[in-house]
Amino acid sequence: MEQRVGKSSRATTETVVDVRVTVDGRGECRADTGIGFLDHMLALFSRHGLFDLEVSCKGDLHVDYHHTVEDTGITLGLAFLQAIGDKSGIRRYGFSSVVHDEAWVMVSLDISGRPYLVCEADQLVGTDCPIGHELLVEFLRGFATSCGITLHVKALRGSNGHHIVEAVFKALGRACDEATKIDSRISGVPSTKGVL
Repeated sequence: MEQRVGKSSRATTETVVDVRVTVDGRGECRADTGIGFLDHMLALFSRHGLFDLEVSCKGDLHVDYHHTVEDTGITLGLAFLQAIGDKSGIRRYGFSSVVHDEAWVMVSLDISGRPYLVCEADQLVGTDCPIGHELLVEFLRGFATSCGITLHVKALRGSNGHHIVEAVFKALGRACDEATKIDSRISGVPSTKGVL
């Protein structure tokens, strides 16, 4: 099977982002966003989804993390969308339940072409995690919207913000891996509409 590779770039007055993703990879990641915690989360997403990922971002970190986190999510979603092409043969749906110490997160998604995000992770509010609730939502919204994914994320429990966000990115990687897998039993796209 031909490798599914996607590339995307985004340049604004706030950020310059370049992403390359190989969907059928080995989980190797090179990320340099200027935010060490985000780089770590992208590495977890890559490793647990078995995607090869290259991400670079030069953002206005002197302002805050917002633009870098959001635009990285958007650009990653666009690269994924390019990599999966017309979506022929993919399983389409993905689910993962991940625990990390006291944290437990579930992710369910549909590569439907209909972007939508539900993120229930109120446990993050008030934690000192570098990517708190608002930034997590911005990343996930950017990713889901630009890739056309219906994405539901729910933190069932957790008290350590770092653990919760780690579990989210691991579960997201695993769910994306399941949804993008090619199933030889599927002819065309997995939809009675004939298009996703």
